[in-house]
Amino acid sequence: MNHKYLIYILNLMVSEAKTTRFWPHKLKRLQKTMKPRKQMPLPQDDLFKVRLADIVNPQHPLVEMKDIIDWDLLDQELGHEFCATNGASALPTRLMVGLMYLQHTFNLSDEAVVERWIESPYWQYFCGEEFFQHRLPCHPTSLIKWRQRIGEVGCEWLLGATIQAALAMKVVTPTSLKRVVVDTTVQEKNIAFPTDSKLYNQMRLKLVSIAKESGITLRQTYGKECRYLMPKIGRYGHAKQFKRMRKAIKKVKGCFGRVLRDLERQTKAQGKDLTDQQQALLTQAWRLLEQKPKSKNKLYSLHAPEVDCLSKGKAHKRYEFGVKASIATTAKEAFIVGARSYPGNPYDGHTLYDQLQQVHTITDSKPEICLVDRGYRGHGIEDIKVLIAGQKRGISNKEQRLLKRRNSVEPIIGHLKADGKMRRSYLKGVKGDAMNVLLSACGQNLRKLLRWLAWAEIQGLYIRFITLFSAELGSQKKNGALALV
Repeated sequence: MNHKYLIYILNLMVSEAKTTRFWPHKLKRLQKTMKPRKQMPLPQDDLFKVRLADIVNPQHPLVEMKDIIDWDLLDQELGHEFCATNGASALPTRLMVGLMYLQHTFNLSDEAVVERWIESPYWQYFCGEEFFQHRLPCHPTSLIKWRQRIGEVGCEWLLGATIQAALAMKVVTPTSLKRVVVDTTVQEKNIAFPTDSKLYNQMRLKLVSIAKESGITLRQTYGKECRYLMPKIGRYGHAKQFKRMRKAIKKVKGCFGRVLRDLERQTKAQGKDLTDQQQALLTQAWRLLEQKPKSKNKLYSLHAPEVDCLSKGKAHKRYEFGVKASIATTAKEAFIVGARSYPGNPYDGHTLYDQLQQVHTITDSKPEICLVDRGYRGHGIEDIKVLIAGQKRGISNKEQRLLKRRNSVEPIIGHLKADGKMRRSYLKGVKGDAMNVLLSACGQNLRKLLRWLAWAEIQGLYIRFITLFSAELGSQKKNGALALV
């Protein structure tokens, strides 16, 4: 075959790869860059396809929002997370960011947002498509890979894009960024309610599986005994026979401890080399065995060891298991300008400096006044004026009136959990918790912007009606006055 013809065929394949939608398992390494692909505009119409611009309503909120968000800036900043020398090219930034925005705006899972994307021309138009598509935009796992790739810093860029859109729409003024309200809440993790008996039994089963994988024969696995004791523990607790319940829990713990010591003893005697994952599980098992009711840094979940136990004084829920999250909003519009997670359950006052620093980084505007509740006493911040709820001395009458806006952050936290995905975090690890808080904040901001755009259209119709009605009324009065003359 002629070499020139072969080069022509390869170039043609590369050009097709730039415009063709691939599934991740079918994507070929046709390009020498891992940067996201560009969505090239197609000026020529297709005989068998209809342009989305001819279908959608130009005054729909999503259509208007498409032109307000700075997609080029996001493509430039998020592109730094991808290798520029090797690897297959990633999916377009506009598509993936649009899917993540829609996912957290409408509180959908990875699978649901991809499936609903096919049905809605507005969603496709918002994500940068020109013609209506009949195939899935990507595999749902591509959203997981994108989140892991951009990380917490990339999610901060997504939140910053919503704030810049609000400034462009004049929903938020630059002066409002100087006065913020900060409060903390709990983002629960997707774990079962932790009990000692369940943790002991689950860890015992994991240790038995490690022994089977390593070819170690344990003296006894205590499977039959624990299978007999576990149902009894719940029955004793329900019947308020707590002495018998504690005795059964102690037996399950003893079985777990014997399996752990036997496994460690035989591993050393036989010279078995455990993998890093197995060694980490053994360390976790010793941590679970040695913890006491009053111990610090307790283990509440085996698959999410980063979970903390937090108590916010709620009457209906005394303890919550997850991570502490901090939310910063503007005092006037209650628009989210900062969101962070804090593993380890730190004191609220010790989180304020980092939260205000994040607000300064995202908005490029340093806050001047911060409104907080009494849990932030002892914050130690001097360059920003912090007004604490209930404060009377040392503040002016204007600041006292401003302090009444401190409670405006509470309904925003409620919307983040009721309308968004912050009620329960399904993402893995500390990094997943941080990204879920930021993306939930993006969804809340977009919901507010979309409602504002929808109300602007209704308000325009209302003003037009009032104008026509006033003109008609004025003409009738004038005609009546002429008739009297």
